[in-house]
Amino acid sequence: MESGRLRHVLGLLFLVLMMASASGSSCEFPAIFNFGDSNSDTGGLSAAFGQAPFPNGQTFFHHPAGRYSDGRLMSDFIAESLELPYLSAYLNSVGSNFSHGANFATAGSTIRPQNTTMHQSGYSPISLDIQLVQYSDFYKRSQEYHNQGGVFETLLPKADYFSKALYTFDIGQNDLTAGYKLNLTTEQIKASVPDMLAQFSNAVKAVYAEGGRSFWIHNTGPVGCLPYSLDRFLVTAAQIDKYGCASSFNKVSLYFNQELKKSVVELRKELPLAAITYVDIYSVKYTLITQAKKFGFTEPFVACCGHGGKYNYNSFARCGAKKVVNGKEVIIASSCKDQSVKIIWDGIHYTEAANRWIFQQIVNGSFSDPPIPLKMACDIMSH
Repeated sequence: MESGRLRHVLGLLFLVLMMASASGSSCEFPAIFNFGDSNSDTGGLSAAFGQAPFPNGQTFFHHPAGRYSDGRLMSDFIAESLELPYLSAYLNSVGSNFSHGANFATAGSTIRPQNTTMHQSGYSPISLDIQLVQYSDFYKRSQEYHNQGGVFETLLPKADYFSKALYTFDIGQNDLTAGYKLNLTTEQIKASVPDMLAQFSNAVKAVYAEGGRSFWIHNTGPVGCLPYSLDRFLVTAAQIDKYGCASSFNKVSLYFNQELKKSVVELRKELPLAAITYVDIYSVKYTLITQAKKFGFTEPFVACCGHGGKYNYNSFARCGAKKVVNGKEVIIASSCKDQSVKIIWDGIHYTEAANRWIFQQIVNGSFSDPPIPLKMACDIMSH
């Protein structure tokens, strides 16, 4: 009798597990809406301020494609993984297709609005609050036009896509470097993090209020390992760790990430119907840079596309920079011969090869909280 009951209980348990597995096997996201900076910008800044010049885009697209990389970004690999088209930048009016989402990220974007112009600081005026305004406008107006039928019906998302979509965020890195550009101390930058994250949380809440439910949030990478930081901020030898990264800058990144994770915990309490996945991009990028040889990469601190110096990086002659020589315009900041073994593309951004490697580490949920794969990021029960 007892064994029969046990078999019955085990059978029910097996059925429940099978149902849970089936329900969580795939979310089938019909669209992606992305918010961020150059780590995920697929053409926003290029549309607003001029195309990222060749050799950007050379590896995969074979021409400039609005990305600050030789090829695809992690946002592209996310789209591929979900069997969706690459995201068109919201600001790009030519050749865009928004039927499966839109990208509001622009290179140089910050969470908090900057008190400078693009030409003064290099930071995008399209901060996260502006991206939210654009998203809200897109959400409302796209449906008005979609319902008109014709070409609008094919180029704009269906109404129910917004609640079923995956909302991805990768932003915050520029807020930290902006502080260093203003000559703030590490402690002063740390002191500004709570305000950054309050504004970030408000952005997530705003998307939730519009019906968004599935969120995939990247923390920020190791700023102190980028040639840009090592060259730009006159790092002293005492600040360099045993791998070659500026530990003081990385400590700020780690502090930001620690507080971001706390903010995500609070958001889960406040937004009970949301599935919010926190992804530890920092650990993956730091591992790749500090153990480059192990993973088939070389010279992790030397940019592939640049011009001179210890890091092949010059802020006055960035990737694609040209100069007139003997009456002819020539590229002086050109690409290295083999991009597939380089991690850093232009001193600030990653190569397609590095982006692919990083994505392969995170897609299965190994660096996520909760530890679930990308395709299950809508599963509220797991969060």
